[in-house]
Amino acid sequence: MTLLKAVRVIMVYGSLGKAAMTIATAKWSLDEYHRMIAAGILVDRRVELLKGEIIEMAVEGEPHAYARNEADEYLTELLGTRAKVRQDSPITLPNDSEPEPDIAVVQRLGREYRSHHPYPDNIFWLIEYAESSLEKDVEVKSKVYAEAGIREYWVVNLRAMQVIVFRNPQHGEYVSQQTFTSGTIAPLAFPDRRSQLKPF
Repeated sequence: MTLLKAVRVIMVYGSLGKAAMTIATAKWSLDEYHRMIAAGILVDRRVELLKGEIIEMAVEGEPHAYARNEADEYLTELLGTRAKVRQDSPITLPNDSEPEPDIAVVQRLGREYRSHHPYPDNIFWLIEYAESSLEKDVEVKSKVYAEAGIREYWVVNLRAMQVIVFRNPQHGEYVSQQTFTSGTIAPLAFPDRRSQLKPF
């Protein structure tokens, strides 16, 4: 299989004899995606791999950047040496996905991350900040993360100032979905470390 796959165009003929065109996009494996990155094909492109599709990431506005950086500092102080807080860094999932969540709270594996990005077993929970990307983060990424077995996923809706908490992944979807506007949330991995919603 070549690195630059051609998009397949399938002609389907209807009952009236007129041609209807269906375009099937090419799917990429994790290995192919990594080879593209190594070859510099995706240099200067803000993209991520979601279930075999290379997706452009939304442009980040000032509220998004501010909230993510504040959360990084807050969670780092809250969790101390119990976890590593990573910003805008890839995670590698078994469903041909390599997204770059705004915040990934992961195991502290030190130099091991020189050879691989965090896998699902290394991840405590993920956080995405959403303005224009709200639909993708809630509808698409929640399914990608649930299918990969990520125990907990938060979407911070910066427009409505809400935190949507997804938990209990089953059969590719999160069974539990709760929305918070104030108070505290105790992450499943650290029930003794309640997170104030104000920093988000």
